[in-house]
Amino acid sequence: MANKRDYYEVLGLSKGASIEEIKKAYKKLAKQYHPDLNPDSKTAEENFKEINEAFEVLSDDNARARYDQFGHNGPAMGGFGGGGFGGFGGGGFGSMSDIFESFFGGFGSAQADPTMPRQGADLRFDISIAFEEAASGLEKDITVSRMESCDNCGGSGAAPGTNRKKCADCGGSGKTRVTQSTAFGQFSTVRTCPTCNGNGYTISDPCPICHGNGRRRRDRNLKVKVPPGVDTGSRLRMAGEGENGLNGGPPGDLFIYVNVKPHKYFKRQDDNVMCDFNISFSEAALGGDIEVPTLDGKVKLSVPEGTQSGTTFRMRGRGFPKLRGYGRGDQHVRVKVVTPTQLSTEQKELLRRLSELTPADDEKKGFFGKIFK
Repeated sequence: MANKRDYYEVLGLSKGASIEEIKKAYKKLAKQYHPDLNPDSKTAEENFKEINEAFEVLSDDNARARYDQFGHNGPAMGGFGGGGFGGFGGGGFGSMSDIFESFFGGFGSAQADPTMPRQGADLRFDISIAFEEAASGLEKDITVSRMESCDNCGGSGAAPGTNRKKCADCGGSGKTRVTQSTAFGQFSTVRTCPTCNGNGYTISDPCPICHGNGRRRRDRNLKVKVPPGVDTGSRLRMAGEGENGLNGGPPGDLFIYVNVKPHKYFKRQDDNVMCDFNISFSEAALGGDIEVPTLDGKVKLSVPEGTQSGTTFRMRGRGFPKLRGYGRGDQHVRVKVVTPTQLSTEQKELLRRLSELTPADDEKKGFFGKIFK
């Protein structure tokens, strides 16, 4: 008895630990040191035995009270953990496998029925569209490769005229329980049934088209409706256009991810369209109407007299349709005054005469300062 570790120390607990804390600590350590999970460890079985001995005593109110009072040398009981409390069968459990069933439900015992209907997988498809198409919306044809129910066998996997049968070894559960006897009791583990490979059924005469799978890969042509206002990263959902489900389950969904190609002139900012537009010196100085390209074609924009290079004008409602809402964004046009090159003699003479009539300060700051510098 002198070499035994304190039971609280074994479980990593203080003396005042609650029963919930004891169970939680035991569950964690028992999983960590279970011999079946540590087949190569020489100390796992000893640690596992020590952990269970500590739990057996501390989980029983009467045994714990005696241990707290007398330690390992319980009165007239031959000590704890040596059979005085039923060895590993005490504490309300019939065997070690009962302990694991109580805490963990067995290893993998809570598996889903493999014959139950299961939803098919979702699919992803990427499309690229033009800048203008993102603004106007469009209907696009795509071809999607997906798993569909085999029309030859109706999805059963068995050849026409035959049926698949429930696996005799696992009873249709897809899992088999393997029980091993050790010096510490019997341990049960649940594994995939080797006869049916976890399917829960066997097929003696598989379908020649899908080879027993029940599904086959096929290409499907679909039409995607792209709404106006989408942007790069927009995701469209086509319900039920994913892969077919298993065992009669519903199909998955198809998600369309949109990429909008960049435009030569336009840039997008939220629902607004940004662009630069070059105007001549005379247009900037005298003002007037200019034709500016928009998503809807060329539109007249009034430039006021004396417009400076870099001025931005807003054209209301000429941007992108709002994808989640009503109305449209705006178009922002930044004008740039273009300095003429390769002037004729007459043009230069006219500009010089105009320069003479322009105040000196304006000349230095404005257009003539650039030409005659």
